[in-house]
Amino acid sequence: MKDRRRVIPEISEIADWRMQKLNLWKVLKEKKVKDQEVSQLLRVSRATLYRWQDQLKENGAKGLENKNRRPHKVHKSLWWGTELMDAVMDLRVQYPSWGKDKLVILLRRQGIKASSSTVGRILTDMIRLGVLRKASGVSVKKKKQAQKRLYAIQNSQDYDAQRPGDLIEVDTMDVRPFEGKNIKHFTAQDVISRWDVLEIHHKATKYTATAFLNTLISRMPFKIHAIQVDGGKEYIGEFELACKRLGIKLFVLPPLSPKLNGQVERAHRTHLDEFYAVIAKRGKPKELEGDLYHWEYIYNHIRPHQALGYLTPAEYLEKYFHAFIRKTSLDVENGDNNFC
Repeated sequence: MKDRRRVIPEISEIADWRMQKLNLWKVLKEKKVKDQEVSQLLRVSRATLYRWQDQLKENGAKGLENKNRRPHKVHKSLWWGTELMDAVMDLRVQYPSWGKDKLVILLRRQGIKASSSTVGRILTDMIRLGVLRKASGVSVKKKKQAQKRLYAIQNSQDYDAQRPGDLIEVDTMDVRPFEGKNIKHFTAQDVISRWDVLEIHHKATKYTATAFLNTLISRMPFKIHAIQVDGGKEYIGEFELACKRLGIKLFVLPPLSPKLNGQVERAHRTHLDEFYAVIAKRGKPKELEGDLYHWEYIYNHIRPHQALGYLTPAEYLEKYFHAFIRKTSLDVENGDNNFC
């Protein structure tokens, strides 16, 4: 004679705990306790209780077990074709800190169509396989002091920059691209077009700052009307007199207010991540000035800028202001040598 006793399935602790919650729910419902109070007493939402109840009806006690949440369809690496993969690899090697969105723009210029997600998957696979490596950061240290000004005036929120050249943010930072070599990096950025002028010096003094002002005037493709600086000593005296002589307004930031110079501060980060972090691996100290001049050209003429709708500063000027862009020679030997 067969044993007709009911076999109780073995369930886990979590399934047993959910079963107890359902039994308590049933008792509370019979006592006409409100759903909101039930959820508070059991610490389980009403929707979850109904879901457990449906699972119990459909699959018994086993239906209360934790389910495998792995998706039915898992993305697998695809073969995107040699042409696309080689093009992505070449661009990433040339510009190792640029992400998928910028690389898509450069691929499009070469006549290669690809989505950002596809380029992102290719980059992810290359990094996973060890073919590509992420660029490491470069330390930065700044030292700034508030000083009295002879010509510069306090930054005014009423001043409104509307066209290229209306306001140029200028700032310096310490960089150490090669071991044992500490230099001062100068950046000037136009707040409208994001056009940058870059230069390096051994020290940040009133003389090197004034030299950079001359470089700035010669390499900006439009007339400069105002410059904004922080409280650094290098922008006192000689630099102020040069701005006054040239008829350029000079604004100085109040102490501890780097956000007011936010665009050039952000540009510093870009130059650290996309130039100095890369050049330390493949460049040479004696060629640094020429490499920086080359990077300035790339930044203004080749690199897509998200803030400009993925246009370059040169493209932005030509599209919205019909400005004349000087053709900058990449041969630094033909330019001014201000690295002193």
